[in-house]
Amino acid sequence: MKTILYTEHLTGQARIAPFAGWDMPIQYTGIVPEHLHTRQQASVFDISHMGEFELRGPTAEQDLEQLVTQAVASLDVGQCRYGYLLNPAGGVLDDLTCYRLGPDHFYLVVNAANRTTNAAWIQEHCQRSTTFTDVSDQTAKIDIQGPASRALTEEALGVTLPDLKYFRATHWTYDGTTTLLSRTGYTGEWGYEWYLPVDIAVAAWRTLLAPGALQPAGLGARDTLRLEIGYPLHGHELTPDRSPVAAAGRSFMQLDKSFIGREAVQRVLESGPAEKLMGLRLESRRAARAGDVVWHGTTPIGTVTSGSYAPSLGVAIALAYVSTEAAEPGTPCEIEVRSQRLPATLCRPPFYTQGTARRNTAPPAAGATNGNRTVV
Repeated sequence: MKTILYTEHLTGQARIAPFAGWDMPIQYTGIVPEHLHTRQQASVFDISHMGEFELRGPTAEQDLEQLVTQAVASLDVGQCRYGYLLNPAGGVLDDLTCYRLGPDHFYLVVNAANRTTNAAWIQEHCQRSTTFTDVSDQTAKIDIQGPASRALTEEALGVTLPDLKYFRATHWTYDGTTTLLSRTGYTGEWGYEWYLPVDIAVAAWRTLLAPGALQPAGLGARDTLRLEIGYPLHGHELTPDRSPVAAAGRSFMQLDKSFIGREAVQRVLESGPAEKLMGLRLESRRAARAGDVVWHGTTPIGTVTSGSYAPSLGVAIALAYVSTEAAEPGTPCEIEVRSQRLPATLCRPPFYTQGTARRNTAPPAAGATNGNRTVV
């Protein structure tokens, strides 16, 4: 499958590769320069392969409380929360973000590879008075990420963006069309996830990139950015056969409510997980890959789930599930990479701690001007 922006990526000479059933841009000028430009200024990502669902009606809130791990009833209009969709055994069917867009109107953003199975699962567990709509095919998603994302977006679009706190969203009119703008992202930097109708996506993409300060970035840089912050990726750190307790403890779960998989989660919490998700900082640029074994002396203690060179740090890093007994930060270990053992040290993510995502005020762009007008 191809996103609405596929031709734009070809024009931009992006390297295209399959991802979750989609032909996606992996890089334009290179993963490292795209990564560093995002950390230092801001980049634009095509994330239109993601899935978007709307749930409406008098029982939508009740149904979602049973389906997802995060608290739903306490969401204010314009607020969103990250959490999990679990199976009865407590494994992670998907990780997702839930938005409240109105008193009885909710919006779920799910991973592309899980869109079809998630839609079936959610509809199976919704009451008839809850209306479920898959709006993915009508929705483009453009992520603008980086400390200068607000200033550079306003300059490129000729607008004043709405003031949004972290994990808040609003309907926003751009070029006469209602869109959804969210102060969220997957990079650890100040930024936006912008949901807009597919028929204006190409024009918006071109307008964002026209001045040249915002640059396109591919999924390669998106992955190194998320790995430096320690964010999990479904299919790697999160899977249907593994409890989220091993990845993040009690985080992202409202345990005083009922939800599918809660009893299994409670059992893991009471007994303690057999493994924990840990970070590994290597001593060189050579990266480990998913499936590589982590050793402590002659004892295998874990398995890598994600690994890469970290451009912000100058060394390779990895995430790995490590036996709870061995999961002590500062422990020296080795990762077996293609029959060679690479020295590493266990640590707790994030690896990169200078991200701007949670700042209350948007950092300025270097040399940016402010001749903006408000779009209404």
